[in-house]
Amino acid sequence: MNEQSLHKYLKLKELSSPFKALLFDVDGTLADNIYAHKAAYVAVSKEYGVDLDPDLIDETAGWPTIAVAEEISKRYQVELDYGIFAKRKSAIFIQDFIQQTQPVDYVRQVLFDYQGIKKIGVVSGGTRSTLNITLDVIDVKGKYETLVCAGDTEFGKPSPQPFLLAAEHLQVDPKDCLVFEDGDPGVQGAIAAGMSWVRIDEI
Repeated sequence: MNEQSLHKYLKLKELSSPFKALLFDVDGTLADNIYAHKAAYVAVSKEYGVDLDPDLIDETAGWPTIAVAEEISKRYQVELDYGIFAKRKSAIFIQDFIQQTQPVDYVRQVLFDYQGIKKIGVVSGGTRSTLNITLDVIDVKGKYETLVCAGDTEFGKPSPQPFLLAAEHLQVDPKDCLVFEDGDPGVQGAIAAGMSWVRIDEI
């Protein structure tokens, strides 16, 4: 861990101290893979004749892939089968990018440090199949008590539903949870759930 990462790690560890449960986003928070996700979205969009602006993926960080497909359809006025688009995007991501995923070391270390001391949850807009591979590649798989992902709740981030379900699984009051995020939709969801939060990209 370099000096900058060490500083961020110590700050996050201190922030985590008062809470009973820590809830981690994956893409962009535990896993340094946002550029890979953007590349997969751009590639599948191109198959539909869409020259996708990757900034749209920053705007929709944390959304389920199907919801992002719907947004692309609206913005670019192109008819998409959202489910097929989402499956193709996941296939490209897994085939071309997932094995190169690196951990965000200063966030992952906080999870490691508090494993077995605090309740640990993972809350992501990704699909369970893709997340299981990502979490395995960054050596986090199985080091948490619950994984809430796309399809587990009626609405994904920025709805509070995924966070509230994780708190319910962990049997922890929402006010005793700290959410680790890198995107605005996740922060909105955490606030709506009555949880504290930290933007790991802004510390």
